[in-house]
Amino acid sequence: MTTVVFWVLGPLAAASGFMVFRFNSMARATIALLVSFLASGGLLIWLGLPYLGTVVILMMIMEMIIMAVFMIAYMMNPGGLMPMTMYHNKRGSLAIGMATFALLAAGIFVTPWPHRAGRAPRDPTFQLGAALMGPQMLTMIVLGVTLLATMVASVVLSTHRGRYDRLGDDLKRRPPDDPVRGGVGP
Repeated sequence: MTTVVFWVLGPLAAASGFMVFRFNSMARATIALLVSFLASGGLLIWLGLPYLGTVVILMMIMEMIIMAVFMIAYMMNPGGLMPMTMYHNKRGSLAIGMATFALLAAGIFVTPWPHRAGRAPRDPTFQLGAALMGPQMLTMIVLGVTLLATMVASVVLSTHRGRYDRLGDDLKRRPPDDPVRGGVGP
């Protein structure tokens, strides 16, 4: 079963990561990136790192949701669905990507991987958390909540009117009910 999990999640992570650059809309690219990160998090859990895999999954879900919301709210095209491209200089980026992949893949075979010395720690989750954060864990938790509150507040305070106020509930009001300089709209 573990081999099946690897051969499902590994290619899924690689294929969906590749599709980020093949889709021609930001919304679809965001979903493809989310699928790639979820599969990568699943691989981390499969490798025996449940804490790290869960953190990757939870972080990437929130990051991709925030990215999609901001993209839909602030991009010039509706919902990030208009055609676009995720890369420039197609031949150059393809050559750099393939060379980087070949170099990293070759590194797997030429690296002298260490063997475990001694026994595994009694609580690897605690040791990983302590190694990553040390005594700053409470600071990082408070900072995360503060940053989220700041993002939400900036969106709420940035505009007092939305698209439904301008164009009506069915988004078909023409002309839009926009304020005139120095006064109220028509």
